[in-house]
Amino acid sequence: AAIKLVPIMVGSLSTAAEKQLGELLVPTLNDEISLIVISSDFCHWGDRFGYQYYDKSKGEIWQSIEALDRRGMQLVASHDIVTWHQYLRQYRNTICGRHPIGVLLAAVTATAAPSTTTTFVKYAQSEHCHHISDSSVSYASALTTLNGSGSGSGGGGGAA
Repeated sequence: AAIKLVPIMVGSLSTAAEKQLGELLVPTLNDEISLIVISSDFCHWGDRFGYQYYDKSKGEIWQSIEALDRRGMQLVASHDIVTWHQYLRQYRNTICGRHPIGVLLAAVTATAAPSTTTTFVKYAQSEHCHHISDSSVSYASALTTLNGSGSGSGGGGGAA
């Protein structure tokens, strides 16, 4: 069977627009043969990115960045879109794909799948920042699967 790739570009969206797009993706998410791929970097840290959040209680700068990212990853894995948006407002973490992730969370929230799991499989930073003059970009990979969608199918999935 031929593979059909349908790219969807998502820019800056309101919470309401994320919800609306997420609801449009529900049939595709519930389709056993569909795969939704969402791409995003996580924290862009450093003066050149205009973002230097640092919680010294977490250790070195790179450890603070990782703790911040892992908190966001935890929220994505819990599918808690409300707390995800609160996290973004509170920390202003420079996650490029925050809106596509919001669309995925909205889609997962709108599905009838009783068991949806998101597992982060890889996390890395381009550099371990030790000094305020350093910079880094974080990367995180996850797999979301739906089990037992409302239509009785096995469910599709998405990757962030």
